[in-house]
Amino acid sequence: MRTVMVSYTLKPDCVQESEALIAQVFEQLAREKTRGVHYQVFRLPDGVSLVHLATCEAEVNPVTLLDAHKRYTAGIRERCAEPPVNHRLQVLGDYDSLA
Repeated sequence: MRTVMVSYTLKPDCVQESEALIAQVFEQLAREKTRGVHYQVFRLPDGVSLVHLATCEAEVNPVTLLDAHKRYTAGIRERCAEPPVNHRLQVLGDYDSLA
């Protein structure tokens, strides 16, 4: 298993568009019953910063293969005030995951 965190800050006028695109990713995940991945997106209290957490079994995260995710990432740099930063995390402990 591998866990990745992606964090970035959106331009204030792009928050609504980004959240709508993220919703489409979760709709496609549910519709296709994508397996082998745990995926969450959080908005920080500042209202413009987002954090994505993904844990997957495969080396290639299945979320990144979804059409909805490709649409989301296609314009991400234009929507960001601070670009995405990817971090591969090492799990030191886990209790019932973050379900």
